[in-house]
Amino acid sequence: MRDNRMAGQRNRKLMYAGRLALAVIVTALLFFPVYWLIVSSLKTQQEMRLAVPTFWPQTFSWSNYAEAFRIIPYARFFGNTLLMSAGIVVLQLALLAAFAFATGSFRGKEVLFFLVLAAMIVPDQVTFVPVYVMMSKLNWLDTFWALIIPHGASAYGIFLLRQAFKSVNNDVLEAARVDGEGRLTLLYRILLPMKMPTVVTLAVLQFISAWNSYFWPLIMTNSKDMRVLTVGISMLRDSIAGDEALYFHIIMAASVMAIVPIVILFTFMQKHIVSAMANSTFK
Repeated sequence: MRDNRMAGQRNRKLMYAGRLALAVIVTALLFFPVYWLIVSSLKTQQEMRLAVPTFWPQTFSWSNYAEAFRIIPYARFFGNTLLMSAGIVVLQLALLAAFAFATGSFRGKEVLFFLVLAAMIVPDQVTFVPVYVMMSKLNWLDTFWALIIPHGASAYGIFLLRQAFKSVNNDVLEAARVDGEGRLTLLYRILLPMKMPTVVTLAVLQFISAWNSYFWPLIMTNSKDMRVLTVGISMLRDSIAGDEALYFHIIMAASVMAIVPIVILFTFMQKHIVSAMANSTFK
């Protein structure tokens, strides 16, 4: 018996060590590109051109970050990206639509919801041309309207919030209705607080998606004053005489500054995201 217990303890320790080693390897593989980005942003031009790359800067060159601001209007691009992302998130939190599909009773609800789900499988490339023509006819090209309005409705957001609202016990809503509460009260004072982790998770995911968007802002804007960070970093690459291999350290510095807001946002909101994922239900 004792030998069996000792063998079982050894097996558990080996399994624990194996899981820990696997977790460390996976984490290292996922984090290494970010580490290389940060380290490269602090290297000098000469060190970046070494035949054998160094895994730690020989000299910390903090001036790379200031150089990125000098070459392109980085602050302007940052502000444009922030405004575009915030506007998209505000519009995509389709609480009223999700609330109607989750608790409403009206003719054609299932058909309309099916159409919303169908919109999720339509690739952006299919709708790009008609939307571009629409923006052109409205004279919205090279404006924030063209950057925000086409993304103002999110089929995925409506679906996710609808599922979250449907998971709430109907007795809670019926009790509120008996007390004379209206629909907006049900939504904003009962459902929204109960499903705040899901709402926050959706907002974070949509913000990150908008922040990292490149193709749409590139096509919809053509003046430097309307460019966003993703396009601006591409302009930074093109503005250094086409020899970007000599200026990778500055490109890396600009990229590091671009991901900082996302890291801060995720750090502060990770509790809500984990809670939403742990308590997600689908009906």
